[in-house]
Amino acid sequence: MRDPARSLIAVVARVHPTAIVDPAAELAATVEVGPYSIVAAQVRIGEGTRIGAHCIIEGPTVIGRDNRIAPYCALGGAPQDKKYAGEPTELHIGDRNTIREYCNINRGTAQDAGVTRLGDDNWIMANVHIGHDCQLGKQIVMANYSGLAGHVHLGDWVIVGGLSGVHQFCKVGAHTMIGSSSAVSQDVPPFMLVDGNPLTVRGFNIEGLRRRGFDAARIAAVKQMHRLLYRQQLTLEQAREAITTLATEVPAAAADVAMMTDFLAAASRGIAR
Repeated sequence: MRDPARSLIAVVARVHPTAIVDPAAELAATVEVGPYSIVAAQVRIGEGTRIGAHCIIEGPTVIGRDNRIAPYCALGGAPQDKKYAGEPTELHIGDRNTIREYCNINRGTAQDAGVTRLGDDNWIMANVHIGHDCQLGKQIVMANYSGLAGHVHLGDWVIVGGLSGVHQFCKVGAHTMIGSSSAVSQDVPPFMLVDGNPLTVRGFNIEGLRRRGFDAARIAAVKQMHRLLYRQQLTLEQAREAITTLATEVPAAAADVAMMTDFLAAASRGIAR
């Protein structure tokens, strides 16, 4: 039978003596908390996650397994929204994320889903800000000093270059690459390569697609979607209709075409063109 005393010792041994962990926080037995960090009540942290020195984690916040959180991060703080009146909103972080020094990730607001979410396997570099109600997928890279205003959605495999900012309520489709020092103020369709201020669509993210195992047929279909949107002087509605036909012409790319058409149908701020 497992000895409860040994289990308690195992947990305490992984919390640095200078750290402060609220008794109401729930930490798995293999969580590590570094020097001078503070873990508040209503925080749950999963197995294998390591918290560096001088971090502050406020609740309600749920952090999954095997995350690496570097020193001086502030996670789960109140949203930077003047309308926020103390409602019980949350931050959810998935598994195997790397969050580097001085990152700031806020909880949601009652005006949106009430939850800020990060998926799995994301790489968040130093000094990144992720605002309230943002929804991030998986395998995302956010480079140093980039930031997301409130209510931003990033699809899977998005790369955000250093010093770039994304305006509130913008959506960025999967597999998009945003170059450094860019200002994103409209929705960016999946697969695109964009940069600048004002933002310009430079092409599609062919290198990223190759690295993720897209075969020649799928890449050709993405290239054609880019042409229809940006090179053939079509209206957005004409481009959408032409893109839809690619699903039958290139069956291997049917899911990619569906991703594009669904994104264009849901775009709320106009797309970068």
